[in-house]
Amino acid sequence: MKNILVLGAGLVARPLVNYLLNQSDFNLTVADIVKEKAESLIQRHPHGTAIQMSVDDEHALSESINSADIVVSLLPWVHHIKVAQHCLRLNKNLVTASYVKPEMQALDAEARKKDLLFLNEIGVDPGIDHMAAMKVIKSVQRNDGEIISYYSYCGGLPAMENNSNPFGYKFSWSPVGVMLAANNAGRYLKDGKIVEIPGDKLFEHYWLIDVPGAATFEAYVNRDSLPYLKLYNIETAQSMYRGTLRNIGHCESWNYFKKLGLLNQDKSYDFATTPPSAAIADIVGSDGSNLEYDVASFLKVPLYSVTIHKMKWLGLFDDNLLPLKTCSVFDMFAHVLQSKLEFEPSEIDLLVQHHEFIAKYPDNKHQKITATMVDKGIRDGDSSMSRTVSLPVAIATKLILNGDIQVKGVQIPVIPEIYEPVLDELEAMNIKLIHRHVDL
Repeated sequence: MKNILVLGAGLVARPLVNYLLNQSDFNLTVADIVKEKAESLIQRHPHGTAIQMSVDDEHALSESINSADIVVSLLPWVHHIKVAQHCLRLNKNLVTASYVKPEMQALDAEARKKDLLFLNEIGVDPGIDHMAAMKVIKSVQRNDGEIISYYSYCGGLPAMENNSNPFGYKFSWSPVGVMLAANNAGRYLKDGKIVEIPGDKLFEHYWLIDVPGAATFEAYVNRDSLPYLKLYNIETAQSMYRGTLRNIGHCESWNYFKKLGLLNQDKSYDFATTPPSAAIADIVGSDGSNLEYDVASFLKVPLYSVTIHKMKWLGLFDDNLLPLKTCSVFDMFAHVLQSKLEFEPSEIDLLVQHHEFIAKYPDNKHQKITATMVDKGIRDGDSSMSRTVSLPVAIATKLILNGDIQVKGVQIPVIPEIYEPVLDELEAMNIKLIHRHVDL
């Protein structure tokens, strides 16, 4: 029996745990700072063990890693380096769904020297997006073609039947993560020219995209797209873009939330005695007697604008105190959003991923290729976000333990040895991309 250590029992962990426990030759230990969360995933399975552990307990972390054949980290990315360093010292493979940070990439040579694999970015975005891209790109290149344009979009949203708030959004992962991402700058290549989007202009630069089988969405740039030209071996492409999908109206409102300072991590209030309305009044210089009007004037929007209505719906103009102490405006806003934009137990989410390629062939034939995934959560079961993030991790973990993936070092799933079997198994679970080809 092979021993797997899973660190973290959060929102996306259940599909992974269920998948690995259903394999007949694995023992699984799930560690979380709240043992009850791990126990709820294990469900007393004979091959499962739940333990309480903090990643800050170096001794306990080392002991647990040493007892495993492979480590899966579902912890926030900031903890991955600590876990990876223990894995290096103890000669253990590691799998995560998170972006490869420079600190992780710096471990590549030592991992290779020790014949270890640290597989990252094997979730949905990043993850399935890499694998879907490479499947199409390799197919074009095998036919002597080249990719001259590539646009990739991904978004996690409520399914239309449960799209029941004015935001058109509900949290299927950490609100803090969503809010931090809202401050990112972006960069992409369009028709041979680099387009730079500063963080404070992120939501002012978006367009509408029609996704077959889903809907029309807003798309805004997701970080820096340029490194993917080399990563995907399409360095001659004239356009390269990676974007986030949201429902109509998202970008305008979030742009105003940023201008109002609701994503400010430096400005703090004692929210035990200060209602959100008083904090907002202080920010805009209002005496509070006509706060909605003063906020609209501060933002230079009409009083009837959808942003003002969204803030009113959130209760930000009310005088009710929140169960918070002294914290930043950012933390207050995260608390309010999480309390109002939650999925109810019976509601389902929607995961949309859409890729658009323009391929050019030696006879000067041009072809548009699209690959589209529209996946819904399971009512009263796992969310689409949790399935599409954690099942690729689980499948890759099994393949590594079974010796089907032999590559070493710090890797992401852009090589056929990884993405072909993972995509095949996902498709067997009905998590699949529909491909369309149109000659231009």
